Order: sequence, then structure tokens, then C-alpha cells
Amino acid sequence: MIVLVLVGVVLLVAGGCACVVWAERGGPRWARGVAAVTLAAGELVRRSGRSNRGSGSGSDD
Repeated sequence: MIVLVLVGVVLLVAGGCACVVWAERGGPRWARGVAAVTLAAGELVRRSGRSNRGSGSGSDD
């Protein structure tokens, strides 16, 4: 079951990346919308990774 969920996530990520490329080349309006959502989700993941990385380093003095 977990394999199916992971395959689904990988397919969604690949589809989002394809829409980003297609939108850059002047794709349809729906592809631009999917690309905007994909880029926003990527930015959220990147910001959450930064905050988690720095949270445990303050107590090692």
C-alpha cells in the first residue's frame, strides 16, 4: 500500500515539473496554474527544511 502512495507522489511531482517546463514555453492557462502551485509547494518545502535544520544547533555551545 505504501508503495502505491509513493508512486502516486512521484507521479504528481513529475507532472508538476513537466507543467513548469511547459508553462515556461507558453503552455495553456491550466498548465501555468499547475506550475504556480508546484513552485509554491517547492518553496514551502525549501523553507521548512531550512527552519528544521537550524533549530537544534543552538544548544551545542
